[in-house]
Amino acid sequence: MGTGNGTGKIVVFACHWCAYSAADLAGIRRLDCPENVRIVRVMCSGMVHPKLVMETFALGADGVLVMGCRLGECHYKDGNIRADARRMVIHDMMDAMGLEPERFRMVWCASSEAETFVQACRDMADTVEALAMRR
Repeated sequence: MGTGNGTGKIVVFACHWCAYSAADLAGIRRLDCPENVRIVRVMCSGMVHPKLVMETFALGADGVLVMGCRLGECHYKDGNIRADARRMVIHDMMDAMGLEPERFRMVWCASSEAETFVQACRDMADTVEALAMRR
């Protein structure tokens, strides 16, 4: 498995309440997140529309993560459930664009789960690196 440090651009849409807080905690704990990860704070994962994900790919992202509160624990009641329901639409759109479905993931974590946040970023970085090597 690769190092996940620098191959391909990865954009993380992180909900303000949980995933972004987990990223902040990861920084405080000095956990090593891949250098090619860029975090975009959104108020809720439910705000990340499939069109936004596709635009992110069109602008050069090699991988996209949508990270939010654990299912059933959304600060906006059902935002993450709405986000999760969009997963298949996003995969269908990616297929139409000729993108591998592995380039997109949704991950749920609590604000205290810095390790979960970092591991999800590392896993995506490794996936993007492996996909680049297959080409």
